[in-house]
Amino acid sequence: MSLFPSVVRLSMGSIGLLVLLAGCDYTYADVEPELPGVVNGIDLDPLFAPATANEILAVKADWATRDVSVQDYRLEMTDQATLGGRDFEVEIVSHVVAGQRHYGAIMTPASATGSMPVLLYLHGGDGGVSADGEVGFVMQFFADLRDDFVVVVPSFRDEPLRYGGQVWQSEGPASPWNYDVDDAIALLNVAIETNDRADEDRVAAFGMSRGGAVAMLMAARDARVDRVVEFFGPTDFFGPFVQDVAIETLQGAPSQLPGVVFMNDNYLVPLAQGELQAVDLRPQLVMRSAVLYVDDLPAVQMHHGDADTVVPVSQADHLLEAMEAAGKSAPEFEGFIYEGGEHNPVTLPGAFDRAIEFLRPLTR
Repeated sequence: MSLFPSVVRLSMGSIGLLVLLAGCDYTYADVEPELPGVVNGIDLDPLFAPATANEILAVKADWATRDVSVQDYRLEMTDQATLGGRDFEVEIVSHVVAGQRHYGAIMTPASATGSMPVLLYLHGGDGGVSADGEVGFVMQFFADLRDDFVVVVPSFRDEPLRYGGQVWQSEGPASPWNYDVDDAIALLNVAIETNDRADEDRVAAFGMSRGGAVAMLMAARDARVDRVVEFFGPTDFFGPFVQDVAIETLQGAPSQLPGVVFMNDNYLVPLAQGELQAVDLRPQLVMRSAVLYVDDLPAVQMHHGDADTVVPVSQADHLLEAMEAAGKSAPEFEGFIYEGGEHNPVTLPGAFDRAIEFLRPLTR
């Protein structure tokens, strides 16, 4: 049974089965984390001790200094394409964020006659994004909403944007779950400034895996984001999932999961080699942990499978706990856990239908 009043646990055998409780006394803040201790001579407890209020404030202060304004905008190409069964006007654009040139796609329904809401598509993995392949495939699941959003697609720094057989490489260095967010906010600014159809008062962020975390962190930083739909994204870099990643790295068997390789190479391996200390790494965990910013989030809908072997369902549980602690329930927060669901949206029955209804109010 669910401990959380906004959580729906869906059985593969009975998709309509809802298990809800009125509430409980258990909150995220009450949890005493199990810390990993010493691994190969490195004490990991100082790294994974719970984040403090001052650490969170320091991250927010850093975010406030970042310049995500429109800089050196270029329209790289325009095209017309059918994506997900609908016709779109496609713009490939570039702009500069923190000194790095970033590429993205802005796709406007050909049927548009006035202003319409914006949907940010935030990709998973670390191989970049295909605006006509991946995004076109996902858009088919949005049914009648396909004509109702300007779709904004950032690549992330050091990754390619692909469209129509062409490739544009965003400059680096890579920064999963950190400057990814700057890239997304800056591209939203480009879309609003250059596209008359894009309504900055109606913005949604949709992300899967890495992109799910980016969607939540973006919403925590940018009040223009009204709604977030996230699929199986990491939410808590202090929890057992990342602790296990650290242990594996210190034991000489680092994980090769997307994004995790970056964390290993830039933070955990230098920690193991004595080049960095836990105090140096903690801000990197704080700024990537959406559970620490639930008070700053708009309405959120979460989808996660309990058989996910890439981002374990414990990451969803931590978000549920944080939302419970913040007193958030439907319609501010909706959480769906799918029995047997994997790290693939097609294994989460009905998820896109729920996402459509969650996003629909922005189209009215």
